[in-house]
Amino acid sequence: MQHTDFKLEKTDCSACPIRHRAVCARCDQDELEQLNAIKFYRSFKAGETIVWAGDDLDFVASVVGGVASLAQTMEDGRRQMVGLLLASDFIGRPNRKAVAYDVTAVSDVTLCCFRRKPFEEMLIGTPHISQRLLEMTLDELDAAREWMLILGRKTAREKIASFLSIIARRETQGKGGEVGTDVVFELPLTREAMADYLGLTLETVSRQMSGLKRDGVIQLEGKRRVLVPDFSVLIDETGDDADGGVLF
Repeated sequence: MQHTDFKLEKTDCSACPIRHRAVCARCDQDELEQLNAIKFYRSFKAGETIVWAGDDLDFVASVVGGVASLAQTMEDGRRQMVGLLLASDFIGRPNRKAVAYDVTAVSDVTLCCFRRKPFEEMLIGTPHISQRLLEMTLDELDAAREWMLILGRKTAREKIASFLSIIARRETQGKGGEVGTDVVFELPLTREAMADYLGLTLETVSRQMSGLKRDGVIQLEGKRRVLVPDFSVLIDETGDDADGGVLF
């Protein structure tokens, strides 16, 4: 496993960009100090494998910055991307040594890691961490169910719009704001990777992105930078009802 251990300029948890969204979100100062005693940072370059499926993982971690992918490889070599890890998402499972998926850095990734055994011990006596981890796990379950709908029932245009809306929400959440007008973000995936993730061809992804641009739903600056002039218009393209339900 290739990685680089390093120290951030600011290791104070209060200055952490994911402080209020990560597994430590509800920790008081004493609990943060306990976590600080078992934490370390690791960085991975884009394309590096963070961990292979089946490998033992001696730490759990929160994504501080960057994007990682979860993928599974079948016996015949076919490979499917099954999820993305964005800022504040959690890697690893307490009380389980091995990971189920390959975790790969899509962009340069920074992880805030906790040694697994001490972290498991903290879970027993620190309800704030246990409760937050449960909430994050349930959110992950909701996201997986949403993704089943996107892959199974939505049109190509709706798939692209849904993917863009998910990234826009997370980008805005990371800055502590509400999704409204002039939302700007960088696409975490190339169009080839988007095609793989969404079960589409590269040509279809390019065609649908161009269509959304032509219709004024999005604006594109270069290959990765996306501007959403009005988020409600993008939501209309996802096929989801205005109140968050799904139109069948």
